[in-house]
Amino acid sequence: MDTGVIEGGLNVTLTIRLLMHGKEVGSIIGKKGESVKKMREESGARINISEGNCPERIITLAGPTNAIFKAFAMIIDKLEEDISSSMTNSTAASRPPVTLRLVVPASQCGSLIGKGGCKIKEIRESTGAQVQVAGDMLPNSTERAITIAGIPQSIIECVKQICVVMLETLSQSPPKGVTIPYRPKPSSSPVIFAGGQAYTIQGQYAIPQPDLTKLHQLAMQQSHFPMTHGNTGFSGIESSSPEVKGYWAGLDASAQTTSHELTIPNDLIGCIIGRQGAKINEIRQMSGAQIKTANPVEGSTDRQVTITGSAASISLAQYLINVRLSSETGGMGSS
Repeated sequence: MDTGVIEGGLNVTLTIRLLMHGKEVGSIIGKKGESVKKMREESGARINISEGNCPERIITLAGPTNAIFKAFAMIIDKLEEDISSSMTNSTAASRPPVTLRLVVPASQCGSLIGKGGCKIKEIRESTGAQVQVAGDMLPNSTERAITIAGIPQSIIECVKQICVVMLETLSQSPPKGVTIPYRPKPSSSPVIFAGGQAYTIQGQYAIPQPDLTKLHQLAMQQSHFPMTHGNTGFSGIESSSPEVKGYWAGLDASAQTTSHELTIPNDLIGCIIGRQGAKINEIRQMSGAQIKTANPVEGSTDRQVTITGSAASISLAQYLINVRLSSETGGMGSS
């Protein structure tokens, strides 16, 4: 890519988010944080690393473009160095490429892929890097991962081009809707409910989770189903006893699966489905329910929507659908 485009077109403040495995992050942080401290000082970029009790962590780079790409190059060099040291005692015939994952709002992925995949093909050909945009959104978010692999220079060039496309997209049309950022979750922290509050278990401690409590309360308010003891993921949850009596929202394997049908006016079904199914996928992912929209029936002004899952996931899906309808109609809901 022409450096003039990079220097001129990218002469702004940027934020890049990388999704990495704990081991890779440990190497970037270095002993007593020396490695990341050096990167911060030499690049001038702000480098933030998400909490460390997860198998995956987010590294956020923020600052002017020259600082960002300097820090980015240093991270790539570190990953390359790790591959070299792992190859020293390895019997593998071929050297694996440097691989990393960018996290970007799903709403911007269409521009990156381009019509018929033309844009992403152009980026692959001009940089020599392998680029793959994930089809599904990352859990509990509206973001997708972009996996990039190749030699360091190819990856840096590829990320620069991706940034140019994203900046052009943002300047032409501001993002629609709220971006829910991906937050890696601890691998083995079960979520429990006690006394109507949500907690994650970390070691010997129960850590309160206000966000999950709020989500659960919303699901309960919307529920048309009795939460009888033992047959749902929320068994015994209304008890004020501090004993652990519930499991994570309907994901418990013993939760009974039921179905519920909604009738949505034809002229509003679009706001539920979203562009290329983005909204309905978001609701599926956040609720854990399966949602199917029936084909239009000739002469009918309505469409049937079937929601299948545990009572709790159906309730949450209904709530999220009502939120979409309310935002579209300025207060109208659907039961």
